[in-house]
Amino acid sequence: MTGVGLSTSGIAVRDAAENDFDAIADIYARYVRRGTASFEIEPPDADTLIERWRGVLADGLPYLVAETGGSVAGFAYATPYRPRRAYRFTVEHSIYVRQGDGRRGIGSALIEPLIERCAALGYRQMLAVIGDTANATSIGFHRRHGFRHAGTLPSVGYKFDRWVDSVLMIRPLGDGDASAP
Repeated sequence: MTGVGLSTSGIAVRDAAENDFDAIADIYARYVRRGTASFEIEPPDADTLIERWRGVLADGLPYLVAETGGSVAGFAYATPYRPRRAYRFTVEHSIYVRQGDGRRGIGSALIEPLIERCAALGYRQMLAVIGDTANATSIGFHRRHGFRHAGTLPSVGYKFDRWVDSVLMIRPLGDGDASAP
């Protein structure tokens, strides 16, 4: 996906570009500073996020942005789940939407092409690692997009002076595990 895709809701989804990262850093910083969706403690700057983006691209994986009104309203990307060879058909994804733009379809506009692109690349499973069992919005979002609960890792993070769980959700891509890759 190199061009811009415009949905009927006015959301354009395209590949991220280097000049998107000031906006991406702003969106992500809110999640780091105020929530448990990310287990980072200090928000990374745009230069750090650009280096991470280059790593995603070097792995041949998608990194997408959604625009509304000409500005970045959200982003999503996939990374290899783990480096060991047996995990080579599994990706983990991340998705973040700008404050105030929730429930406008931006997350859905990002997740669907991300799923499609990862499936087209031959991946068979996509994981979501959701910070905090209390994050009902993210858990419900993922369930609506075909993810199922795969487990909970209790108290694996410590943020805002409390222990925080991670919820694991998984979605098959293509044939999933119904056939050999």
